Amino acid sequence: MQEYTAESFDVIVVGAGHAGSEAALAASRMGNKTLLITINLDMVGFMPCNPSVGGPAKGVVVREIDALGGEMGRNIDKTYIQMRMLNTGKGPAVRALRAQADKHEYSSEMKHTIEREENLTLRQGIVERLIVEDGVCKGVVTSTGARYGAKAVVITAGTALRGEIIIGELKYSSGPNNSQPSVGLADHLQELGLEIARFKTGTPPRVKSSTIDYSVTEIQPGDEEPNHFSFQTPDSAYKIEQEPCWLTYTNEGTHEIIQENLHRAPMFTGIVEGVGARYCPSIEDKIVRFSDKPRHQLFLEPEGLNTEEVYVQGLSTSLPEDVQVSMLRSIAGLENVEMMRTGYAIEYDVVVPHQLRPTLETKVIENLYTAGQTNGTSGYEEAAGQGLIAGMNAALKVQGKDPLVLKRSDGYIGVMIDDLVTKGTNEPYRLLTSRAEYRLILRHDNADLRLTEMGHEAGLVKEEQYQTYLAKKAAVEAEIARLKTIRLKPTKELQAALVAANSAELKDGILAYELLKRPEITYNVIVPFIEVNEALTKKEIEQVEIQIKYEGYINKAMEKVEKLKRMEAKRIPEHIDYDAINGLATEAKQKLQKIQPETLAQASRISGVNPADLSILMVYIEQGKIAKVAN
Repeated sequence: MQEYTAESFDVIVVGAGHAGSEAALAASRMGNKTLLITINLDMVGFMPCNPSVGGPAKGVVVREIDALGGEMGRNIDKTYIQMRMLNTGKGPAVRALRAQADKHEYSSEMKHTIEREENLTLRQGIVERLIVEDGVCKGVVTSTGARYGAKAVVITAGTALRGEIIIGELKYSSGPNNSQPSVGLADHLQELGLEIARFKTGTPPRVKSSTIDYSVTEIQPGDEEPNHFSFQTPDSAYKIEQEPCWLTYTNEGTHEIIQENLHRAPMFTGIVEGVGARYCPSIEDKIVRFSDKPRHQLFLEPEGLNTEEVYVQGLSTSLPEDVQVSMLRSIAGLENVEMMRTGYAIEYDVVVPHQLRPTLETKVIENLYTAGQTNGTSGYEEAAGQGLIAGMNAALKVQGKDPLVLKRSDGYIGVMIDDLVTKGTNEPYRLLTSRAEYRLILRHDNADLRLTEMGHEAGLVKEEQYQTYLAKKAAVEAEIARLKTIRLKPTKELQAALVAANSAELKDGILAYELLKRPEITYNVIVPFIEVNEALTKKEIEQVEIQIKYEGYINKAMEKVEKLKRMEAKRIPEHIDYDAINGLATEAKQKLQKIQPETLAQASRISGVNPADLSILMVYIEQGKIAKVAN
């Protein structure tokens, strides 16, 4: 193929899934001339797996994306068909918003948003290789021979890198949803010296709605109370008429069909080579691993308002097609179901993430960033969070500005990226609340208070969003200060209100602020006894309550964060020869050499580096005795 010189851009993003969409929008909105190039324009922001956004940890990530100036929250707020707040009976640290999307509308709306962006060019094409000179990435070359120059490149190829779909004994080259795979680029990344691993993920069959007997399933409706992912979406935009999901279960008959056909399951026959996701197992894997369970939950989730397709959540499988039909028809409500799409597994290449900096720039090639499933994660939300950070950092580097690095105490996105670059992953990574040691301060409700300042400083959060945030912050702080000045007397009316709330009566006067600390007392209980602040919104009142009730716990968490910040401030010089440091354990030397941590805090989180090794490393850094490896 004869090559020719095409256009030049500041930033080029390869792949337009959830990571690529966020990366390209971020780079362009920060003032960089950006190219988003993808194999198929009909799959921009596409949902090849479940038609939903959010859930535990993931929902907080979407809020964090929004607080930083990203798009996912706004897009799902425009295109959802059901919205639910999960874990409402528990504390605020584990509450999470989840939305069912109209998957085709979600993709279409994201594509239209990208098309309308002033500094962004969207183009269909297949990137075959990168232009790398003296260890610096300077552009891409497509299958048609076009050479596009760039100051920074972000790879967000999802599961397309040397993708292969597996159904029973059938295995063929393909990207997700039978799209074209990216084989040339996968080969090229290996040629450039990047370490590549092979992962696997899967998806359930889709069935026809009109062939489901919903009368024997359990309805799962959306919330009546308004809630949105974006801090910019008003409550007035809440959709009252929502599509329900439905709950059913596998049974002993289903399990028997699977057991009888395990000899045809690719994961047991050796056809599957990639490592699968521990936290999203296939139904055949569940039956083997949890053989004592008589049934497993299945959620029937509509894929949109203008389609009959229903996603069978919980039934991910790569069993042969005929087995999938038998399995489906053994389930209550699906006895006469028509399968519209077969479930499948997909294997693909990933860039082993310990080769990345916390900015998501590769250590091997300068100005090359990778994000999303390319880095070994699973899930749209994890991909979008990485894409946003990679796009922002590519833009900042082009502009000669300091990078944006989210710490573990800043957000779930920071937890995820630190896990990837510090610990790596030997299976598709899924973000869980248990991964975050500071989850009490990494909540759904306060993502804007944590991250909007950073997004504004980086140039992605625009002035209107920033002013809205400042007004909310000021209103919350003012109300908390006001409640500290209002003293309530133990009047007959107040005592009655306390008894009604199952709270102890007062023996003396008390500050409204102190009374609100009681777990059973809400802001609404004390409203009749204080001068009402009519200007406060429901979300601001919620924030006032949380900050007051959890003040002690939050303060303890913040003390730990401050200690972490001191360790994060101790930078480790680049290109250290760890073998030259006397006293370090052999395992510590090997791990430090491999990961090349940037701070003492990051070094402390590396498996195999113990406190004694950290103490030795700290002394060497402070005394300036560290030997460096020649570049």
